[in-house]
Amino acid sequence: MLNLLYKRRSIRKYKTTKLDSGTVQLLIKAALLSPSSRGFQPWQFVVVDDIEVLSLLASSKKGAGFLKDAALGIVILADPTKSDVWVEDASIAATILHLTAESLGLGSCWIQIRERQATETETAEQYVQRILGIPENLKVVSIISIGYPDEFKPPHLDGVLGFDKVHMNKYGAKY
Repeated sequence: MLNLLYKRRSIRKYKTTKLDSGTVQLLIKAALLSPSSRGFQPWQFVVVDDIEVLSLLASSKKGAGFLKDAALGIVILADPTKSDVWVEDASIAATILHLTAESLGLGSCWIQIRERQATETETAEQYVQRILGIPENLKVVSIISIGYPDEFKPPHLDGVLGFDKVHMNKYGAKY
């Protein structure tokens, strides 16, 4: 697991290669196996592989343009009436998707939707809901772009992990 965590980086450039249905199925299974508080599983997922829809979603907020070149976008939704920690549960599912993608030799990147703007008059969440026909009662947390990487980023190194942010037994006590 540590090797996977060292290697996983946010990838924003993708090859044009499509994902086969078996790979997509593995990603979906991983998301559905994500842990959730008290097992309430408030999350839902919209899996997008349509190039036109990915292009529309790439305009959901500033900085999301690379989504149009991804093979897949997985929109992470949650129902806040099912759990008071829906944001956390949806975020865990997104993280599981990142790690699963890396384990399959794929690149991925988190696109924050919650609390972001598409335009001055429309939130990124409203934009995504409109494009995908998502009911208002479901909250859009993020979109995870996934595809075969067309860029290389070196793995993380121990020297930059920030061990100074780790405390032992009480705050301020060095680890």
